[in-house]
Amino acid sequence: MQVTININLSDEVAVELQQRWNDLPRKALELLVVEAYREGVITRAQVGQILGLGSRFAVDAFLKQADAPLHYDETDLEADRQTLKQVRQEGQLRI
Repeated sequence: MQVTININLSDEVAVELQQRWNDLPRKALELLVVEAYREGVITRAQVGQILGLGSRFAVDAFLKQADAPLHYDETDLEADRQTLKQVRQEGQLRI
């Protein structure tokens, strides 16, 4: 499903916002995505997918720039520890 959102602004405000942010529809999408992420409605992966960000690092950088806290809990930590353990066992990482 795809949703289109229309926002009614006065011409004066629209011009000011357009001058400030250039791509007003993109800025509105980014703000919506950040708020949805902050409220736990969407995941980091969904942030990247919606915004077309190419990597997890790009998503993390975007969220950091937006002052959105990374949702990283003990489950995430354990998953990362298991991944690190597996990579070490396969000889793909040497520290």
